[in-house]
Amino acid sequence: MSLTPVLLGLGSNIERERHLHAGLDALAGFLHDLRCSPVFESQPVGIKSGPFFNLVVIGVTDLPLRELDRRLKFIEADNGRYAPERKGLPLDIDVLLYGEQVGNFDGLILPRAEILKNAFVLWPLALLVPEMRHPEAGKSFATLWREAQIDQQLQPVAFQWRGAELTPAGLIQAFPAQA
Repeated sequence: MSLTPVLLGLGSNIERERHLHAGLDALAGFLHDLRCSPVFESQPVGIKSGPFFNLVVIGVTDLPLRELDRRLKFIEADNGRYAPERKGLPLDIDVLLYGEQVGNFDGLILPRAEILKNAFVLWPLALLVPEMRHPEAGKSFATLWREAQIDQQLQPVAFQWRGAELTPAGLIQAFPAQA
């Protein structure tokens, strides 16, 4: 069975560390060679809520796109995403890229438009896979980030998963928190 590279965006604004840890642990159960971007704090876009923690991950999978998306929905549900009494967004996991596929796949549009619209997606991509090219824009994520004119403030934050520091101290020092 062939393996397909996938890029996923994760975000949480409720018990952010706990939910991102749970999401990453679940993803590690079926994505091979999982690697994570640094974690950023961002203000919400499109909803009224507290700030989010966001990151991007890359891995490879033998799952078809529909099955991958189904599993992501289960992980979100396990973390309270669809609970009627929830306040905020405990865990959001979006398929950003699935191989080089472009188009509408039963309502799942790839590549995900948020890549080019949201700094909390594009900057982590530029750091995690700088030379990878956006399948429609044809430019590397590093180039797209350099050229981006997105009016969103991001703050790199210290974050550990399975004993590894995901956000390098140098990145945090280079972008100190605004008072």
